[in-house]
Amino acid sequence: MRVLVTRPQEDALETAARLTALGHDAVIAPLLEIRFLDGDEVALGGVQAILATSANGVRATARRTARRDVALFAVGRQSAEVARAAGFRDVRSADGDGAALAQATMRWAKRDGGTLLHVAGGETEGALRATLAKEGFAVRGAMLYEAVAAETLPPAAADALRAQTLDAALFFSPRSARIFADLVRHAGLADSCGAVVAAAISEAAAKALGGLDFAAIRVAARPDQDALLTLLDPAASCWQPPPRL
Repeated sequence: MRVLVTRPQEDALETAARLTALGHDAVIAPLLEIRFLDGDEVALGGVQAILATSANGVRATARRTARRDVALFAVGRQSAEVARAAGFRDVRSADGDGAALAQATMRWAKRDGGTLLHVAGGETEGALRATLAKEGFAVRGAMLYEAVAAETLPPAAADALRAQTLDAALFFSPRSARIFADLVRHAGLADSCGAVVAAAISEAAAKALGGLDFAAIRVAARPDQDALLTLLDPAASCWQPPPRL
């Protein structure tokens, strides 16, 4: 299959390698550009654990501190792998989404053990911090990077849609799905999605595709890359939007 990868560049390269190993052809067309923010060293005094809801949060943290002795709780396997590669010694993976990380953190952390530091991007929602604060944890955020949306559909995506050479497209977040839907319409290519299978990491990401007429929309059983890639199997079940009332 020829598969569109819409992730930021560094993450897209990792996904492309996975696709190649599975016998697929990857078309890389990032819809978000990661911009790491410069600044003072991240203050880790009194921090019992770092919470990372993305691999880019790990990369941003590694740029702003030399310390690797603080525990790092990662949202999923890729973020955990990036953390270990960066030298963090105590890394744990929630193997899920933000809600899974919140539940795992409640098991792993102590309410009186110190602050939890959520390293985040400019568009990150505060649901994780709000959940943990409500449960009695001291938690604060540190914005260390920005994920800047593409203003036009990347040429690789536009060319492939126009030529109708895509078999599938991967969407790793509701935000990237919304950006794709908006840019495809703006480029006048909405009708070119009819032969493409959309594989979404969550139902929220599927809904964010905004009614584009894909050949099928499939939703991963778990919010991680492994589950997302299984949707490329022709036998994978399709997602149906809820009926409008």
